[in-house]
Amino acid sequence: MPCAKNSDLTNVNIAQLYGKLLTLRAFIYFDLIKAWGDIPARFEPITSETIYVHKSDRMVVIDQILADLHEAEDYLGWPNENKYTKSTERVSKTFAKGLRVRIALFAAGYSQHPDGIRYNIEDAAKRQEMYQIAKDECIEIIAKGYNKLGAFEENFRQLCSETCTAGLESIWEIPFSDGRGRVIYTWGVKHEKADQWTKLNKGGINGPTPNLFYDYDVEDIRRDITCIPYKWAEPVADDISAKALNKCFGGWSFGKIRFEWLSRTVTSTNDDGMNWQVMRYADIFLMAAEAINELENSPANATQYLKPILDRSYPAAKAAAILERAGASKDAFFNEIVEQRKFEFAGEALRKVDLIRWNKLGEKMQETKEKMNRLTSRTGEYADLPAKLYYNEGLDAKSNDADTYVVYGLNHGDTDEQGKQYVQDGVFSSSKSWLYSEKEEDIATVKKFIDQLYINDPDTKQFWPIFQVFLDSSNGTLTNDYNY
Repeated sequence: MPCAKNSDLTNVNIAQLYGKLLTLRAFIYFDLIKAWGDIPARFEPITSETIYVHKSDRMVVIDQILADLHEAEDYLGWPNENKYTKSTERVSKTFAKGLRVRIALFAAGYSQHPDGIRYNIEDAAKRQEMYQIAKDECIEIIAKGYNKLGAFEENFRQLCSETCTAGLESIWEIPFSDGRGRVIYTWGVKHEKADQWTKLNKGGINGPTPNLFYDYDVEDIRRDITCIPYKWAEPVADDISAKALNKCFGGWSFGKIRFEWLSRTVTSTNDDGMNWQVMRYADIFLMAAEAINELENSPANATQYLKPILDRSYPAAKAAAILERAGASKDAFFNEIVEQRKFEFAGEALRKVDLIRWNKLGEKMQETKEKMNRLTSRTGEYADLPAKLYYNEGLDAKSNDADTYVVYGLNHGDTDEQGKQYVQDGVFSSSKSWLYSEKEEDIATVKKFIDQLYINDPDTKQFWPIFQVFLDSSNGTLTNDYNY
């Protein structure tokens, strides 16, 4: 960024601004790589000779933005170190370092190239350099102690409180004004009708596949915060919305962010003004653990960075048992990282890139399809689930906590016999088939839905095609790869 070379970088305000620009450019470039793979590399002002440029190998861009982020660290303040970094809406040194780790781990892994899926870096020694960057940056972030790892639910309640207070688990958020952005609308709990939190029908556009709920340990506190089986339905009185059970297939919501946790009423048509949380402190611990395990070919020193994530998620005995199991070997530890990142970041738009860099995208998509088919027929690991769910319509309508809405039949070992007894005793008033219904045509509909999870091998289409409008305006310099 030559324009900054004439600026006074000894001035803390100018330095912070320059560091922010370097970091945001790196963030945008990495987003472009995650979407399209190889992209044009533009790091100098455009001239008449450089209006049209061909794509560069993604490592050309990655090498540049890794260097830019390393430079940016010299100019940015740590969270709360200056007036700018008191807000999670402003870039801090923690975020620049954390983003550098994410990019380094991607560079060290796999992705689809025009010649097939392969390492992004062919040279093994250079891949190790990427892991070393990840280790060093994470350890420094943790050692400095500018961020704190609190309770899992606390982070998301603080995010919804919109205080943007730096120094907690949230590291950086993309800010939206009240009438912009579709964050809860896209990733929140479903609201079917206007209610006390939103005056329009909103939310629940995306949700977890039902098998994710069962992948969690029943005592993992992240499960019931992440996977929500209910929706906010028809208001019962005074715009107070009632809770209603969603259908098992196609009806789950992510619950980490919620309209009901906001301190304001949302009135915009589809936008909600909620910040998008790009990075949080838990990611630093898990990336540190992954990098150290890879570098040292052993989990001996990596377990200390996995432990805080386990300790806040499980009862002490289970956390200790998982850590012991993971510590058995490098492969065992890596496999636990794969699982814990799934449990920790579900619904936060990190999973696809993780699976790509581990070369596990197709494998895990196929695994999900197989689990969903077994879940449909309640066979295999799902054989002990009942045929119906038992619940009360609109229970605790004024409550905004998922914990107060009890559904019987979701857990292994629940039985229809006990569910019917609960209805007879007045504990629950209603029951509903696990599927849309038990009719053959409805079961066929569910299975058709499951088939859509894996029509083509996703490893043949890891990235988007370049849109036709860009191809048409590129003067022939851009073309599509990956058999598009």
